[in-house]
This record gives sequence, C-alpha cells and structure tokens, in this order.
Amino acid sequence: MNDALLNSPVVSVRRAGLVLLGLLVAVFISIWVATCFGAAETYSVTEVAHVIAFKLGLSHEAPAANTMVIIWELRLPRVALALLVGAALAVAGALLQALFENPMADSFVVGVSPGAALGGVIAASLGFQASFGGLNSVTLLAFVGALGTTALVYQLAKRGGKVSVSLLLLTGLAVGGLATAFTTMLLMRLDAFSLRSSMNWLFGSLANHGWNYVLALAPYTAVGIAVSIAFWRELNLLSLGEETAHHLGVPLERTKLILLVTAALLAAASVAASGIIGFVGLIVPHIVRKLAGPNHRLVLTGSVLAGGLLLLWADLFSRQIVMSEEMPIGVITSILGGLFFLGLLARTKSRLA
Repeated sequence: MNDALLNSPVVSVRRAGLVLLGLLVAVFISIWVATCFGAAETYSVTEVAHVIAFKLGLSHEAPAANTMVIIWELRLPRVALALLVGAALAVAGALLQALFENPMADSFVVGVSPGAALGGVIAASLGFQASFGGLNSVTLLAFVGALGTTALVYQLAKRGGKVSVSLLLLTGLAVGGLATAFTTMLLMRLDAFSLRSSMNWLFGSLANHGWNYVLALAPYTAVGIAVSIAFWRELNLLSLGEETAHHLGVPLERTKLILLVTAALLAAASVAASGIIGFVGLIVPHIVRKLAGPNHRLVLTGSVLAGGLLLLWADLFSRQIVMSEEMPIGVITSILGGLFFLGLLARTKSRLA
C-alpha cells in the first residue's frame, strides 16, 4: 500500500525522464557556454577543451599562459561553484518546503541566511583575518553563524523533546529578524571600503573564488544531496501531513531533525561560499514539481540539475550585463524570483476570476 501511494505517478515516468534528461543536456551545454564566454575574452570550445586536456595530462602542448589562467583559474572554478551552490540551495529549498508543508519556505525561514550574514559582517567589522583551507574569515564565520543560528532556532522551538513545525517557522522568523537587525547595526559602523566589500558579499557573488572554494564546498554538497535523496520516501509521506506520515511508519522527530540539519548544512555552506543568493531555493523546486511531478525522488534530482543551471546563467548574465563592473548575482536571482512570482500571481488571479 505504501509503495502504491509513493509511486503513483502524477506525470508519466517517460515525461519525468525526459525532463531530467533535458536538464542534464542543458547543464552540459551551459557549462561550455559559461566557460567560453566572459567579460575579458571569448574562447572556442576547442581552446577550452585544450586547456582541460593539458591540465588532466591528456595533452602535452601547453596553451597560452593567459588562456590557461582565464579558463582554468578563473572561469572553470566559477562554473563549478555555480553548479554546487545552485544545487545546494535548490535541494535545501525543496527539503524545507516539504518539512514545513509550505511552498514558500527557504533558508531564510530557519535563520540560515540571516545567521550567515551576521557572521560574515562580524568578521568584517572586527577585522578578523584568520583563514583555513584557503577560505577567508568572512566565509568561515558566515558558516559558523549560519549553523549556530539554525541550532538556536531548533532549541528554542523544541518542547518536551518534540519540535512543532509551526513553532519552528515562527522561531526562525524571529531569530532571523534579530540577526538581520544586528547585521544592519554592524554595517553602519564599517568604513567605506569594508562596507562596500560586505555589501558585495551580502548580495551574492562568485567572483574571485578559486578551486579552494570548490573543494571546500563539494563535500558538504555531496553529502547533503545524498542524504536528501535517501529520504525521498519520507519526504513524500510528510507532504501528506505529519499525522498520515506517522501512521505510515515515519519516525517524525528523527526525520525532521535529519532533514533540518541537512537543509541547514547545504544552505550554510553555499551561503558562506557565495554570499546570500535569494530565490533559488524557492523558484527551482516549484518549476521541477510542475515539470516532473511531486515525487521527491524526481524533485530532488531535478533540483540538483535545475539549481545549477539557473545559477550558471544568472552568473553569466551578472558578468555581461554591466561592462564596467560585475553585478552581484543575488540581484539577478532576485529579479528572476520577483518576475516568477508575479507570473504565478497573475495566473492565480486569472483562475479565480
């Protein structure tokens, strides 16, 4: 009975498979486009392939030095980071939407993004210069702040060893609001240079991020995605309501804790690496559910691909739209998010009319 419930298709298996295949092909093409095109130079696919082959030891003919630097040291790490951050944010959003049974939930509602912002600004305001694994102090304290805020929200929402989802939501909004207020107070005390760099980070950016950021983020993203997909059945049952999920054998408190920690870890790592990039965790699960159906095995897999795809193109536009300087990627995703939800609002109003 459980399997029949979980696997009852809302869209055909063939259509869902085509959606995932289409996303995979789109990601592959977009990787080449994002690597070939940039503000400095435009390279052919052959030149990009030559650099990759040389770095992997498949070619002994060295490319030009500037070509090597631009493609291998600047663009490819940025492309890889966009894929990782987009996937992490999208999967975190899908987890939180299922956990809260609310399609508007994302990393802001459990305090991850406000906590990361507070941690990053504290590092800037104190002039904290520590580094670890090539990551700067802003990134490190942002990660600590994100996880610390989430832990505080969880502890405050716990009553008698159980966590109410509605109380968790309210506590997250309250703690997130306080973190935002303290962040604003600290920003007002920064000098002009620190303020500008902090604001650029707060709006989200993948600029000046090398392979060290990719290597630091990859383990968290891989583990988080693997755990999320492993819980696809529980997520399907939770979408039917906590009472139904409990009667069908889901250990609610343990499952909610694992999902919350996984979502927080994914969002915290991505926000620490790239700054606050909004709407990815909201837009992507919506689109994937529309295209592939509500089964979380498909939603999570599709979110990995679609999240990376969205951020790849948002980053490419952020590099190209202003010639003199780079626009923060969070501005691009906020514009897309606003337009997306205005479109949903218009469709809803037309149905109700």
